[in-house]
Amino acid sequence: MGKNNIPNGNPSFPSTRMRRNRLNNWSRRLIQENKLSTDDLIWPIFITDKNKKSSIDSMPGIFRIPLNEIVDVIGESQNYDIPAIALFPETNPNVKDELGSEALNENNLICEAIKLIKKNYNSVGIITDVALDPYTSHGHDGIIKNNEILNDETLDMLGKQAINQAKSGADIIAPSDMMDGRVNHIRTELDKNGFHNTQIMSYAVKYASNFYGPFRNAIGSEINLSKKSKKSYQMDYANSDEALREVSLDISEGADMIMVKPGMPYLDILYRIKSTFKIPTYAYQVSGEYSMLMSAIKNNYLSNNSIIEALTCFKRAGADGILTYFALEAAQILKNDFINII
Repeated sequence: MGKNNIPNGNPSFPSTRMRRNRLNNWSRRLIQENKLSTDDLIWPIFITDKNKKSSIDSMPGIFRIPLNEIVDVIGESQNYDIPAIALFPETNPNVKDELGSEALNENNLICEAIKLIKKNYNSVGIITDVALDPYTSHGHDGIIKNNEILNDETLDMLGKQAINQAKSGADIIAPSDMMDGRVNHIRTELDKNGFHNTQIMSYAVKYASNFYGPFRNAIGSEINLSKKSKKSYQMDYANSDEALREVSLDISEGADMIMVKPGMPYLDILYRIKSTFKIPTYAYQVSGEYSMLMSAIKNNYLSNNSIIEALTCFKRAGADGILTYFALEAAQILKNDFINII
């Protein structure tokens, strides 16, 4: 140390001080590179055919919503200007079969929910999941024959399911099944039936993940799930180059948007996709991620601010939006923070 305890005796040392920009709140706000807002949030909602809402044990604070309450729930989301919601059904076991035929019922839970929402709130975007697993007795996303998930035969069901949802008023069709060629098939069917402006958000990169457990409990598919693994159609979580091929194919088949699922453990995948393709890209903060964070918050291991930090990480990695069960809480926190700032 030099004279007056200044390193090297140089009063200007160091000339570059990164902390200058961090010193005051107004300065930190000016230099912030990524900012989370309610415009980034998509709220997934579970629908049930029961008469009252029921809690989901594996997802603290999340409920299955009956049709007679769905309009009020959507109204709450609109109080915070959440732009879009995603619907998932808890299908009655009595209507499940090997083919997932209930997916084609024009009065099924999802179709009825869409109609109710559109009748009361035309400004909210409705995203619907195209996959057979909520409707099949075996819990898989495709038709099974001789212990094999049949790809091409499943596409016919998925196309019909997409049309069923579009007719009910769905704005975005989101195939999550991971069958090869399903985006092209669904786009062709939508256009053929006059739904040229119905968007497709493809779950192009959906990994065979251990983080889906609470979701399967929420929709009641884990009880039925056969011993056959979903690894024959969902991606190996050790792979990343393969994800780029999947996205490239889905873009060429007509996908308008891309989804990466799960989210936080796959930020590297999200970053590579957004950097490579520059297409609207979304991440799904899945049920396992939610349950870990919420359990830590409820036990006071983490504060509510961890919700915003986690969601901001998606933005930093390149996400244009996040499908998250924290959407309502995040919107409330963001609104309160804005009020505190001004």
